[in-house]
Amino acid sequence: MALYESKTELWDLDINVIQPEGKGPDPATDGNSSTEPFRDAFQRYIQPCLAELLGSSLFIFVGCLSVIENTEGTGRLQPALAHGLALGIVIAVLGEISGGHFNPAVSVSVFLIGGLNIILLVPYILAQMCGGMIGAGLAKVISPSMNYGKVSGAAFDTVQADTQIVPATVAEVIMTLFLTMVVCMGAVNGRTRSLLAPLCIGLTVTADILAGGAVSGACMNPARAFGPAVVADYWSYHWIYWVGPMSGALLTASFIRLLLGDEKTRVLLI
Repeated sequence: MALYESKTELWDLDINVIQPEGKGPDPATDGNSSTEPFRDAFQRYIQPCLAELLGSSLFIFVGCLSVIENTEGTGRLQPALAHGLALGIVIAVLGEISGGHFNPAVSVSVFLIGGLNIILLVPYILAQMCGGMIGAGLAKVISPSMNYGKVSGAAFDTVQADTQIVPATVAEVIMTLFLTMVVCMGAVNGRTRSLLAPLCIGLTVTADILAGGAVSGACMNPARAFGPAVVADYWSYHWIYWVGPMSGALLTASFIRLLLGDEKTRVLLI
């Protein structure tokens, strides 16, 4: 599988960034290749962003709806399973097109280890944030207003006081570190990459939510926080869900380069 991949060769990255070479039908020709540049640009830049938009929308729709319609007595189990299963599925389905990030923190960590072209970094993040708003909006449309209001539209409202800021931020850093480490080692690194990466990533999300949901809400994904915050207009302590995950992504990139870096990676760290 070509998940989270890039043409950058870095400690045995045997991968193609966005679109595996030879994938899809050959362009029709009539003796000239005038359509080939456009087709190539579309496959390399437009298709991956559309896949990130679609995947993020579906994943965040399911995640938000699982919180809004969480039945009494299930606690964090229902959201944990829904988020993990939905993420694993969209990665398995769309990963060959875009790499299956669906998370700005994942895109940042993959970029920092050489697995994503810098040209695609900002478009990926924008697509993921737009997907977050679409998914949260769809969840609001089909949810009863009473259920929607009780959980602030599935926005992250776990942190209610300043005394919770440090524990919540640290929790987000560590849980995102765990998630992005699984992504980078299980789906990007040529030495450790596994066909089970979608399953492992989904299970990691489930485990993080079960373990840290009561501390910070276990976001690990700025797009997952941003979409419901926009739709529900709930911004209390929203910054935690950007600072924590992005810090975790930076730590993951640092650890991987220290553990697996060769001369090329050490030069990039300077």
